[in-house]
Amino acid sequence: MRYAYALTTAILLGGVASSVVMQQPLGAQTPQNAPQAIAAATPPRGAPMSFADLAARLQPAVVNISTTQRVQVSQGGVNPFAGTPFADLFGGGDNSNGRPVTRQAQSLGSGFIISPDGYIVTNNHVVAPGRQGAVVESITVTLPDKREFKARLVGRDLVSDLAVLKIDAGANLPFVRFGDSAHARVGDWVLAIGNPFGLGGTVTSGIISAIHRNTGQGGAYDRYIQTDASINMGNSGGPMFDLNGNVIGINTAIFSPSGGNVGIGFAIPAEQAKPVVDALMKGGRVKRGYLGVQIQQISDDIAESLGIPKNRGELIAHVEPGQAAERAGIRQGDVVMAVNGQEVTPDTTLSYLVANAEIGSRVPIELIRNGKRMTVTATLGERPPEEQLAAQLNNDSDFSSDSDDDTQQQAAAQASLGLAVQPLTPAIARQVGVPATTKGLVIGGVDPSSDAAAKGLRRGDVILAVNGRPAATAADIRAAVTEATGAKRSSVLMLVQRGSAQPRYVGVKIKND
Repeated sequence: MRYAYALTTAILLGGVASSVVMQQPLGAQTPQNAPQAIAAATPPRGAPMSFADLAARLQPAVVNISTTQRVQVSQGGVNPFAGTPFADLFGGGDNSNGRPVTRQAQSLGSGFIISPDGYIVTNNHVVAPGRQGAVVESITVTLPDKREFKARLVGRDLVSDLAVLKIDAGANLPFVRFGDSAHARVGDWVLAIGNPFGLGGTVTSGIISAIHRNTGQGGAYDRYIQTDASINMGNSGGPMFDLNGNVIGINTAIFSPSGGNVGIGFAIPAEQAKPVVDALMKGGRVKRGYLGVQIQQISDDIAESLGIPKNRGELIAHVEPGQAAERAGIRQGDVVMAVNGQEVTPDTTLSYLVANAEIGSRVPIELIRNGKRMTVTATLGERPPEEQLAAQLNNDSDFSSDSDDDTQQQAAAQASLGLAVQPLTPAIARQVGVPATTKGLVIGGVDPSSDAAAKGLRRGDVILAVNGRPAATAADIRAAVTEATGAKRSSVLMLVQRGSAQPRYVGVKIKND
């Protein structure tokens, strides 16, 4: 996420006017903060004098959640004191001789009771293993009255980061209900209750700072309520309440350069959380729509190279064979502008729209291909398990390359994109680690002062296409640059592959002579 600090200085200019009265023309607009407009928008009671009564009613339903985990860690080497009376001071006396040993770990978070018989909602990351290879041995729920209960994990959902637990503590537990977050507005008061830093129940207040906030993490659930109510580590999984005492969000994450609260916290909206929780309580799993594409957000350079508006649409970086997108005729390089009549924007992403559509439904998808708008109809499938999707993605593969020679460097400096390229041969393909069937131009040199270098392109990368056309020769690059310049565009769009990773689109600015 990007953040910036800005300081605005206002200069007030004073003057003298004794008899001139400025009258507002009929039909003129009034400021948003005009006194009469503010008075009309303010509830009769204004801000509450105290949140004490509301907090007292809600706190009994908010719980502390802790886990005990077993973690295998590698020993740095042989314990020189193994087998001696001093062994316990230097590694536990296990005589592991460098073998992995088991340690205990804990995690802390928050949750809230949603039924009188003990169903509890929290974040999945609160009850998930804290690191690779760890195993959660037990989950403990501590009520505000200090009673502790072992909890059973009813269900979890990695995509939404939600989990449902169950404790056996009778049938008369205090509980809270979900509210309607769809009508939450920026500026509404909210309360956050949880257990930050492992402390007991803590109440903080603030307002809703933003809705439908996209944090740039991607996925179907990157759509949060942002608040300035203090949220810290340990608040995860705790509820966000409106002034009617309804849960309108689940506190999940913070943005902080320092690791502490800086007034930017994020909560999963109730409208997204409740359907997931309902499915998990029934012992089922959450089913979501699936198009079968990998997408890439459109940077300003990519938008400029395609001639499309900023903050509109998403780029198809890869199409999964045999899935809904391929069957509908969607291709790599298409820009999806709308799904079922809803525009694709940073706040309403393609992932969000598809995941929340009904499986098996036929949805019209408006896209741009080679500068032309068109509409295709896709029949959505069901999203596979996250483990299966993760296995389909190739990890970024790094590769080593020899130093650029002077000839390549000079050619790169003279080229309009700051790149020196040459045809990709089978021998070069093996050397740079791309599949043998790859066709394109391999980058032999990059001008360090070029935008291509700033975008991370380097020797050994393979250019597969430029402006939607295959890149077979250097003449194809020059033609694309000439075409872009003629259309008064300052950049071109390249499809670039590095090693065995999935290709990525990069918008590269044309150098000014």
